[in-house]
Amino acid sequence: MLSLTTGLAPLVLAGLLGWTGAVKLFGRGTVLQAPKTALARMLSSSERAVLVLRGVGAAELLVAAGLLAVPANPAPGAAAALLGAGFLGYLGYGRALAPESSCGCSANEDTPITWRAFARAATVLVSGVAAAVAHGSWWSIVSGRPAASLGFLAAAAIVLIALSADLDRWWLLPLRRARLRVFGHPLFGTGAGEQVPVAASVELLEASLAWQAASPVVRSALLDHWEEAGWRILQFSGVYETAEEVRPVSVVFALDATSSRDTPGDPLVRVSFLDADSGEPVGAELLSAVPSQKALPLAG
Repeated sequence: MLSLTTGLAPLVLAGLLGWTGAVKLFGRGTVLQAPKTALARMLSSSERAVLVLRGVGAAELLVAAGLLAVPANPAPGAAAALLGAGFLGYLGYGRALAPESSCGCSANEDTPITWRAFARAATVLVSGVAAAVAHGSWWSIVSGRPAASLGFLAAAAIVLIALSADLDRWWLLPLRRARLRVFGHPLFGTGAGEQVPVAASVELLEASLAWQAASPVVRSALLDHWEEAGWRILQFSGVYETAEEVRPVSVVFALDATSSRDTPGDPLVRVSFLDADSGEPVGAELLSAVPSQKALPLAG
């Protein structure tokens, strides 16, 4: 198993670095995402952040090419390990300097730096060390042990996808929606009537006491929305700060999908802060601190 791991480490690492490097170097999103990254805060310039991201992307592509072409040479593996160590240092400083910013690891994500970014950087470091000490080529391992190689590569791909926040929209959000459909959600209720446009729901939300209570935590525009059992769910990202820690959270609102600013009466809006990593509710004391003339419904 050890020989299989070290033998295929260059291939797995080349796939990861090739993908992230290509997105940074050639992707149009690099220019758009750079101002949102901790790197822009460090350099005090979005333009310089773009240049650094492009440069890192080029370095990742060079290392990936070396891992694919000369896997038995320790130089590409050592270079990958150095990249991983650099990523870990950057993430640690970025999390301390700007916890609400994204890392820019693939220049394609808006989420704050979480443990998954650290885990992926550590994976690059460990895989680089494994690639540096590998003997032989990855293609000889694949040809000699095709079934075991396929299983290992599939498992590695699953792990890397799970550690990549920018891929959540393709698997994690659909999975969460499926779970909500099967098991229900504490925010859900019943409703009837014709649904209003999402923009009308956002307008109604921003005029509500729930938004007044939660707005200090919200750090993004609307990220996602869906309807369930008459409720419209609106999801934002945010940062919940206490004296002890700073936690990235998902800010989830639920309101009647048929209500708008023109609907008579006060809107019923429910809100929860959910830890971005564990999904557990946080910040109930902040949500309770609203004007006394109205009670804010809290989600379990």
